[in-house]
Amino acid sequence: MRKGQTSGDGVESTAAGGQVVEYVRRLIEARQLTPGDRLPPERDLARQIGVSRPSLRSGLRSLQAMGVIRARQGSGTYIADGPPRLGEAPLRFLAALHGFTRDEMFEARRVLEVGTAGLAAERARPEQMAAMADEVASMFATLDNPQQYLIHDVQFHRAVAAGSQNPVLATLIDTVAELVYETRRVTVERATDLKESAEMHRRIYQAIKAHDPERARREMGAHLDLARQAQAGEENGRGRAAGAVRQ
Repeated sequence: MRKGQTSGDGVESTAAGGQVVEYVRRLIEARQLTPGDRLPPERDLARQIGVSRPSLRSGLRSLQAMGVIRARQGSGTYIADGPPRLGEAPLRFLAALHGFTRDEMFEARRVLEVGTAGLAAERARPEQMAAMADEVASMFATLDNPQQYLIHDVQFHRAVAAGSQNPVLATLIDTVAELVYETRRVTVERATDLKESAEMHRRIYQAIKAHDPERARREMGAHLDLARQAQAGEENGRGRAAGAVRQ
């Protein structure tokens, strides 16, 4: 433990990160922030909320994973287009309450996302293709940072869903994507081959860009099968590590 660090630091950081999310939610509800608006620089925003810079970044990562904000390299952080869903209870608690299993989650994702990838291959607009390309590039750029990689992974799936031009599917997948983020961020540090995952996302993007629905569905299905196996390995590794600590 570092000098000056207490065992409650993680809890305090999480609570302060929640302050950031709540602060931004209030600004959105008051229409002081609208889609496309740029957030103040980190130093100014941390001072306005009354939190440290690390706590601010923790809150911003949560907002980014929710799809509420989007970082533009060299430009700043902006409120994303589309309705934010900050008023909902954290989905990880709902999953715990109702006992959602990993297999049930991936079954739901397969039903939703394989067909949606095919629709995106038929319907995606240039701006949605650009968003997919950006997220793929960001995944390759964050292979050594699993937490950041996971954010771009989730946002890629949101971009594919948006490309379907079906707001019902996009909303359902957005909800599932948030749950995936909440459950997987605990285990993603044990991911063993993010590069293979990034390559599979690139193949999905290439199929959609080629307007090939059958290939897009096939690539999405293969990716979800691999992700299911990878997450099982991450969770098993976490369980073994916990057992070693108890011993």
